[in-house]
Amino acid sequence: MKLRAISGMQRCVTLLCCCLAITQLSMLAVADTVETQSLLTKALEGVSGARMMADVGLLSGPEFNGRQTGTADDLRSSLFITERFSSFALPASGPGFHPAAFRPTTVTHRVTTTHIGEEALLELHFDLHSVTLQIGTHYLPILDSPSVRVVAPVVFVGYGISDPARSFDEYEGIDVRNRVVLFLRGKPEGYPLRVSHAAKVRVAREQGATAFLTMTGPVRSAYETRRGIPAGPLAYYGSTGADARGPLPGAWISTVMGTTVLASRGHSLRAVQEELNRTLIPRSMETDVVARLSWDSEKSSGILHNAYGLLPGSDPTVQEETVLVGAHRDHFGRQAGVLFPGADDNASGTAVLLEVARAFALTGVKPRRSILFASFSGEEQGLLGSELYISRPQRPLNKTVAMVNVDHVGVGNKRLTVGIAGLPRAVAVEAGQVAGLSDKLDLYGFFPGGDHVPFKKAGVPTITIVSAGSHPHFHQPSDTADTTQPEILEAVARYVLTLTWHLANRS
Repeated sequence: MKLRAISGMQRCVTLLCCCLAITQLSMLAVADTVETQSLLTKALEGVSGARMMADVGLLSGPEFNGRQTGTADDLRSSLFITERFSSFALPASGPGFHPAAFRPTTVTHRVTTTHIGEEALLELHFDLHSVTLQIGTHYLPILDSPSVRVVAPVVFVGYGISDPARSFDEYEGIDVRNRVVLFLRGKPEGYPLRVSHAAKVRVAREQGATAFLTMTGPVRSAYETRRGIPAGPLAYYGSTGADARGPLPGAWISTVMGTTVLASRGHSLRAVQEELNRTLIPRSMETDVVARLSWDSEKSSGILHNAYGLLPGSDPTVQEETVLVGAHRDHFGRQAGVLFPGADDNASGTAVLLEVARAFALTGVKPRRSILFASFSGEEQGLLGSELYISRPQRPLNKTVAMVNVDHVGVGNKRLTVGIAGLPRAVAVEAGQVAGLSDKLDLYGFFPGGDHVPFKKAGVPTITIVSAGSHPHFHQPSDTADTTQPEILEAVARYVLTLTWHLANRS
């Protein structure tokens, strides 16, 4: 009886100790949550629109000359990012400050760069008059177009699609040999397949065209409306479907100029596009316009630079997992004598990347998972930098819990467009609530373009953030720092910070 009583007492003591231990652990967990939330609040309060505007102004200014991939400007911009990442690892004074172990690095890759000469010319000759198109306003050469000396009639081929199997062949019954074909961006609303620009150019080459013109139609698709695609000519690397004879030369013209070309035969471009969308019956036609395209382009070999900053995780159980926050910093450089500053696209995203990295580093937070901040180059030339990352990852792809992509976030209607793939929508919603932006989010599924695409293909969940509304200077020389809005940058930075914080620390 006595022995049994002692044993029972021991069990009571043991149970009491366990209860006390559990209580202490619970209290520690609550304290940790309170401390973490306090640090997040501190980080959010430190976000500065003015500081990001200064970075946008610097990156889109003359020092970096448009940041074309594979040029000395690419190198200078990567050094700027790496030096900024390095500054986040330096000790700082202040009570309770614990500097983060921020590790910068750079990865390089050889690429081909194309430069369009300053004497570029595009003329349209009508029956009784001629128009010399103004570069940047009326047209832009496709930036990987070869040198060209072409004078030829213009033939309109709708969206430039040849699909006899689906009874939609816009080249049927019309001769485009030794002609300049003109086609619309995108595809008809009812056409079931995605059609790339490169595929359209390849078909034009196969049909015997000597050059091409493309344009955004007056009737916008839902995607074009959401992205705020403007009516002006867009700077673009075409990846122009080269064959043994080389790529096909071409240019992007404004909607106004395309409308003028069809009006030469008494047709309304809007009415033709609306009918194409409604009926899927080709409306290809000859025009009474002759185009003259003339410019020189030079290809050279260069080095692409991706810059990374790593904030290592602190939890041994999940520190091998990674949240990757990425933004491309490249743009088009100086083409045909015109500078493309690239303030919104994507000095804005780069400024947000730096601001979020700064917030994590300087608050002294130690995230459970590692966070990798990635400044990609080569996005405009076909996602070269992000494709390079997938082939040579800094962190294991199978342990990358999310890739957060930030791209052209400097202008718009002060709402945020968020594209989610492979993660619960609740993750995006919760981040918006904590950042005080829950009524400013427009949530969608996967976006078809951007540096997140290679990650999605590799099986990594992605979230893409774009400032919603019109981006009237998209891919144009007018994309300057004075068109960006600090309050939008600040909202995006707060959202990306909160989202990354949640992904890096959630259970």
